[in-house]
Amino acid sequence: MSSDLLQALRAALDARKPLLAELHTQGTDCYRLFHGSQEGAPGLTVDRYGPQLMVQSFHQVLERDSLLALASAVEAFLGEKLLLVYNDRSQGNSRIDRSDPVYQADAAALEDLTGHEWGLNYRVRGRHPGQDPLLFLDLRNARGWVKDNSAGKSVLNLFAYTCGIGLCAAAGGASEVWNLDFAEGNLAVGRENGALNPQLAPMQFIQSDYFPAIRQLAGLPIARRHGQKLPSYPRLQQRQFDLVFLDPPAWAKSAFGTVDLLRDYQSLLKPALLATADGGVLVCNNNLAKVDIEDWREQVLRCASKLGRPVRDCLQLPPAGDFPSSDGRPPLKTLVLQL
Repeated sequence: MSSDLLQALRAALDARKPLLAELHTQGTDCYRLFHGSQEGAPGLTVDRYGPQLMVQSFHQVLERDSLLALASAVEAFLGEKLLLVYNDRSQGNSRIDRSDPVYQADAAALEDLTGHEWGLNYRVRGRHPGQDPLLFLDLRNARGWVKDNSAGKSVLNLFAYTCGIGLCAAAGGASEVWNLDFAEGNLAVGRENGALNPQLAPMQFIQSDYFPAIRQLAGLPIARRHGQKLPSYPRLQQRQFDLVFLDPPAWAKSAFGTVDLLRDYQSLLKPALLATADGGVLVCNNNLAKVDIEDWREQVLRCASKLGRPVRDCLQLPPAGDFPSSDGRPPLKTLVLQL
């Protein structure tokens, strides 16, 4: 490992000492140890997921000697041995390359493992059919906020992925939790996460495209695209929730509509606003770095006002502290809207 990379890694680890002490006290052992884009090595991330150390490169392959030296430095800092998994994602940012030309992970590192956050158990897999790890670490603060503000509330978790938000809502004493996602594989992991926390009340899981589901809940018609016959979708009754969490991907397209956080956030936001009860809370997210927080906040507030759902209070939640931003404008932006 180059001296520059080693120096950058050690600086990042030293900066995290107070945060990691706090996280360990909270019952969290899933966090980012090195955020390369902001800490001296763009395209390189080092994350801990419970017993696993996950290193990922996005721009170029990390040499074996550098990888092992990096893992050794992290283990020395933490004072414990971790199971190393290296995923090179530099080849067109495509699916994980399972040929392992640099480092062959031990079988134990690729087994189903368990990580912890806010005292809850989460499924950890070093390799799975999708591209991303099963828990987005930068959303930790938002999950913690939901856990602290869900007591007695009905909660709708949109674009639920592996249902971390839903799990925190259940842990916070929510009266009802719905997790909605298009991918059954994501919801299957969400069910595993629920099973890993048997002390919590059961959650509901709905596999559906976002647009037909949210428009039914909002009492809006489901538009046909250029006369095309729409695929089948679950039928839902119109209703509102006390707390709605909206965390869409940057871009996606289906027969029902297009998710585009840059050009058309309103088409996602409007029905979510209508599905939020009077006096309720809508938590909305935008993870595009090119979207300015002030512009996006103004857009969100204006959309709510035009829809007749003016925002009484707006709180911005910062991402987790292990995701530093040199300019104070991190890609992940979270707004808590009190309606």
